[in-house]
Amino acid sequence: MIKLGKILNLLATATLCFVVVSAAAPVSAQTRIKDIVDFEGVRENLLIGYGLVVGLNGTGDSLDSAIFTRESLVGMLERLGVNARDDDLDTDNVAAVMVTAVLAPFANQGTRIDVTISAIGDSESLLGGQLLVTPLVGADGEVYAVAQGPVAVSGFSAGGAAETVTRGVPTAGRISNGAIVEREVPFDMNQMETVRLSLRNPDFTTSRRIARAINAFLGGPVAQPSDSGTVRMVIPDAYRNNAVGLITDVEQLRVTPDNIAKVVIDEQTGVIVIGENVRISTVAIAQGNLTIRITETAQVSQPQPFSETGETVTVPRTQIEIDDDSDNRLSILSESVTLQQLVDGLNALGVGPRDMISILQTIKAAGALQAELEVL
Repeated sequence: MIKLGKILNLLATATLCFVVVSAAAPVSAQTRIKDIVDFEGVRENLLIGYGLVVGLNGTGDSLDSAIFTRESLVGMLERLGVNARDDDLDTDNVAAVMVTAVLAPFANQGTRIDVTISAIGDSESLLGGQLLVTPLVGADGEVYAVAQGPVAVSGFSAGGAAETVTRGVPTAGRISNGAIVEREVPFDMNQMETVRLSLRNPDFTTSRRIARAINAFLGGPVAQPSDSGTVRMVIPDAYRNNAVGLITDVEQLRVTPDNIAKVVIDEQTGVIVIGENVRISTVAIAQGNLTIRITETAQVSQPQPFSETGETVTVPRTQIEIDDDSDNRLSILSESVTLQQLVDGLNALGVGPRDMISILQTIKAAGALQAELEVL
């Protein structure tokens, strides 16, 4: 038989292992810091350019209506030594386009980035087109990349005399690795003495939790929330000249973000998103619609067979039905209900998303909705 002392030791060991495993298991509600903040200096830059797409199979701009396309084509040909100043210049294989791209953080000179092509004239399709050399400039007017290459278009348009079928957007395309970076954005992170973390959803509670998590990890008061959207972190001596290592360690820490109670409504699509912390004071709700249905059923009245009197006439018949939802009654939503109870209560009224939007707006107007109501 196993002695009682050995059994107690086994139980103690199992309990200790359970506690250690439970402490090491991540909390599902927690989020990595890198997923809710942006680090100072680590940002993208937007680029834009104007260019020409050639090689189109008769689906380009009309030079008579798109004057900018005509002037751009003439200017390009003159730079290549071709005199194109002729009133008879007519081609529909060229389209003027806007070229956009995103310059990734720390992109080195010579690396390639993707570009997006969008027609700005009356071109019907960019399928099969070739983008000519197009400089891409930043907000400061400097050229940071040059784009060129075949345009990949996912949409198409086809039709005949009686019908036309269009799928996707044939006047927009993309060139993978279509631009070469010519200028770098200088930024040396290792020379930084402080790092600022910008919250994507500013909140005082969240910024304080981030600062506490960083201080607990580094073992000192190195992080301090400046406001609801910024946490300022001093680089400690252990990470001196190694800001990249500090950011790598900090961004893996987990915190529980906090958000204000909010209800977001998109009236165009009827989408309603209700936050977890939304609460409603005690309120009684009744919802009813007046529905009038009119049905026209015309009937034909004609004389008896072989009758010499009378004539065939159309007699209108109108049926009117009125539904005022008189069977609906007041429904009470209790104070401080949970999100599930709120949804169940609104669903119990038997209303659709459109009517639910009106109900939520009316509850807010009555002062019973303890949340921010945002209408898109």
